[in-house]
Amino acid sequence: MPQTTTGRPASAAAPVRRRPKDRKAQIALVAAQAFSERGYHAVGVDDIAATLGISGPALYRHFPNKYALLVHAAMGTVGALRSASDAAAESDDPDRTPELQLDSVLRALIVTTVESRKTGGLYRWEGRYLRPDDRDLMRTEFVAVTQNVAGPLRELRPELTDRESVILAAAALSVIGSITAHSAALANRKIEKLLLGTAWGVLRCDLAGAPPATTTIDDPAAQRGLAVTSKRELLLAEAVKIFHDRGYHESSIEEIGAAAGINASSVYRHFPSKADLLAAAFHRAADRLAMATAAALAASTDPDEALSRLSATYIDLAFTHPEVLSVYFSEIGNLPKQERTNLRNVQRLHVEEWVHLLTAVRPELSAVEARFLVHAALGQTLDVGRLLHFDTGAQARGRMQTLMLTVLHS
Repeated sequence: MPQTTTGRPASAAAPVRRRPKDRKAQIALVAAQAFSERGYHAVGVDDIAATLGISGPALYRHFPNKYALLVHAAMGTVGALRSASDAAAESDDPDRTPELQLDSVLRALIVTTVESRKTGGLYRWEGRYLRPDDRDLMRTEFVAVTQNVAGPLRELRPELTDRESVILAAAALSVIGSITAHSAALANRKIEKLLLGTAWGVLRCDLAGAPPATTTIDDPAAQRGLAVTSKRELLLAEAVKIFHDRGYHESSIEEIGAAAGINASSVYRHFPSKADLLAAAFHRAADRLAMATAAALAASTDPDEALSRLSATYIDLAFTHPEVLSVYFSEIGNLPKQERTNLRNVQRLHVEEWVHLLTAVRPELSAVEARFLVHAALGQTLDVGRLLHFDTGAQARGRMQTLMLTVLHS
């Protein structure tokens, strides 16, 4: 038998290691999971390579840099939704009704989102780090997904205006996408059934007949009184705006200080670090929410009324300070570990207040199912609120509340 230079038979020589054909897809998946869990800026290329057991140079053979990975991952999540909904929308059956087409699209979107739950929300938060041209491409893809829902909905409900059909489509997509923002556990089939029923409930919602909000929001521009002079309060207010506009990692202490009229060295007298500034902003938002929740509960006489008051209160806070809501949802991963744990617990307690009320109103729901619906309802304020331009008028807030309550009661 032929021998190798090591003296072993040729047939026993160490096998030649070959790169798997799907290496690029493996890298993309690991990157998407890491970006989703820890945020784009907290993940290094070496982290991704180490997870796969390869070297940095081996990764660069497929992606020239980390930004290319972000673009691929973000576009991949939206692209999967686009492909699934396009395929479901197409049919050679001339007898297929708009209702069947819409149901097919919803089911395809739900299955796709459930299958990619760990990475499916990447475009919602980390997409803000994309360059304008890439962000525009991603937005174009998502508009196409929205139209795959809005198109058959308009045929099914011809009384809807184009804008109403888009708002309802976005609300249904928000329900489906809400599962990517939390980790509540439920069997996939139950998740799919719950999401489908809730999405259909939203699409049947009567936006035109939604009663206007009964609460009153003062116009901040019309307020009278002395301006805030506390340097700490000014810094908090400006930091939230800048974190919202640019993202935490793209913001600097110098920039925040300049916006508040304070030099960088003076900022550190109030906050030891940028992370402490972010944590203070989170705690301020949590305190506002806690006080508003307590007031809504104290004014209610039964669980159903409490849900109505809570939804109105949440909308009022979100629409008057949309940048706070956005930062609250998107930047928690950038907090120090202990602060992140503390605030996660605060968020969890707030959700559980809603879950307790919802299961009292709908005893057929398990606590876990109610938790899914509460997360979906809360997510509406950000996803649909953007479409409504966070209009603080009574009509817009009334429509928003109708959608939230529809999600809870569907």
